[in-house]
Amino acid sequence: MSFSETAHHHADVRLGFTPHVDDALIARTQPVPDAVLWARMDRAIDLAIAEQRIVGTEVLVARSGRIVYRRAAGLADREAARPMKEDDLFLLASITKPIVSTAVMRLADQGLLAFDDPVTRWLPGFLPYAADGTQPVITLQHLLTHTAGLSYGFFETPDHPYHQLKVSSGLDQPGLGLDENLRRLAAAPLSGMPGAGWRYSMAFDVLGGVIEEASGLPLPQAVEALVTGPLGMTHTSFNVADRRRLATPYGDAKPRPVRMGREHTVMFNDMPIHFAPGRISDPSSYPSGGAGMAGTAADTLTLLEALRTGGHGFLRRETAAAAHQAHVGPQAQTKGPGWGYGRGWAVLVEPEAAQSPQSAGTLSWGGVYGHSWFIDPARELSVVALTNTAIEGMTGRFTTDIRDAVYGAG
Repeated sequence: MSFSETAHHHADVRLGFTPHVDDALIARTQPVPDAVLWARMDRAIDLAIAEQRIVGTEVLVARSGRIVYRRAAGLADREAARPMKEDDLFLLASITKPIVSTAVMRLADQGLLAFDDPVTRWLPGFLPYAADGTQPVITLQHLLTHTAGLSYGFFETPDHPYHQLKVSSGLDQPGLGLDENLRRLAAAPLSGMPGAGWRYSMAFDVLGGVIEEASGLPLPQAVEALVTGPLGMTHTSFNVADRRRLATPYGDAKPRPVRMGREHTVMFNDMPIHFAPGRISDPSSYPSGGAGMAGTAADTLTLLEALRTGGHGFLRRETAAAAHQAHVGPQAQTKGPGWGYGRGWAVLVEPEAAQSPQSAGTLSWGGVYGHSWFIDPARELSVVALTNTAIEGMTGRFTTDIRDAVYGAG
């Protein structure tokens, strides 16, 4: 069964005629010298590499639209002794989510979908049951804010239906198609009623199917037309043409991270997260809207700056403003105390509760292959730190050391 077999296609030629955003969003020049910042950042990076918590990284900091720090450090491939280079490619995992969210916002700006659309407008077969036996309405806003009642298998016990049905997280199971994974996902009961609570989930994989139907394009082409093409993110996509540029992924281990093989499991808070790094090179694998892209740190910074500024017309003013709001309150503790959630990222509501030097209104998230990023609109900061080490590069000490180095805290 196709989840879109009775949906209407709304392909629009405007998708191919969006002008490139002004390159002034990010100055494509050498970083502006800031010796104090450079010293702090270098110490944080050098310590993480010396202590073998990460294998390699690229970190960029932009202030008021100008790059003030950029460094590639460590190794892209430890066994081959290949150093990390600027513009090496990383498996982005959940950095895919803000890209897909931006595609949804662009479609909304063009009138091709609405945030309050029921998912079934686009995917008529996506009708999971709640615990009471009903099939509640799930909207695109529910998906964008992770309040749809969905989950991820790595949060669930081994006997959960996600495991019984072999639902893919978008990180594993090479060769699985989108229709089949959505069928499996819809066959599992909801973890809660839509809108009742926040739970990080497969929602963005569902949004990938919605984008295909609303745009009339396969997800990779839709994302290119809506986001990566207009922003000039030429090195970010759902495939890797030149694998020599791809940083080798590693998993946390003692005394040092372990190189990932064809399949690899990393424990995170007693939860096993399963990886299949070669998935991105298998053309039969569905393009996961939650975890399926690869790209560079510079491209990620371009996206962050577009979100920070609204892209000088890239997003409508009201859409850009809504992107900065916490649609889920801080009681959800999406990144710990003080953090709420917006449309694809956490939003800092209470800096004191979070014990963070970041300003209220900071947007932040990461990627399970070892990445973190944040935007502090009040201070006109955008920061991206990509590593090739899961999970340290996403939630380990490295992330707080980088944050504190940016602010001169700690």
